[in-house]
Amino acid sequence: MYRAFLLSIFFSNVCFAKQVYSTFPDEIAPSEKYVFYSHGLILEGTNPAPEHPRWGVYDFPKIKQYLSDPSYNLIAYHRPESTDPQAHARKLADDVLVLIKNGVKPKNITLVGFSRGGVITLFTSHMLSLSDVSFVILAGCGDYLSRDRNLRLHGRVYSIIETSDNLVGSCQPIVDNSESVQGFSEVSISTGREHGAFYSPLSDWVDLVKNWINQPSEHAH
Repeated sequence: MYRAFLLSIFFSNVCFAKQVYSTFPDEIAPSEKYVFYSHGLILEGTNPAPEHPRWGVYDFPKIKQYLSDPSYNLIAYHRPESTDPQAHARKLADDVLVLIKNGVKPKNITLVGFSRGGVITLFTSHMLSLSDVSFVILAGCGDYLSRDRNLRLHGRVYSIIETSDNLVGSCQPIVDNSESVQGFSEVSISTGREHGAFYSPLSDWVDLVKNWINQPSEHAH
């Protein structure tokens, strides 16, 4: 009886566990949520954990592990070296459209991107022009993007910036130029790790991202 009880718990958890994909899933569950994570520039290539001389190791496997959640499927591509940001943004946009075509509701799709991955996520928002898809930008809004008057964001947007990071700034100027944004909020974390704050799955930002994804009613605030 006890063994049967343990097995029932195990299989119950398996049924409700969501997946982590390194490629686009072969089968799509229309009733489930999907989250795309786009990594930073240093990870482009074949090394899953490259080391920056100032910010340390970018631990892609551990970030995927901690960013995953039972409430959604996580899709995290490892981009090849010298990937064109616009081309990869187009791939992500096409992936989102495939999900929607197969019955996934746009409100159940979120794209998360850090640094270069954040830029790609911004471009994807511009290309999709969908009001119900959500976007999370992690230290991805540089000055040159803020000066791009043609860049338009859509949907619900959440930005997280690190106060000690001098490479990027607020996404507010881009949002101000985007009349189709359905909701925007931006928060700061202060780890003292500069741009490297997002190189490892610190709870400072991971918890914020997961809470925001899992509380869609708060996206518009």
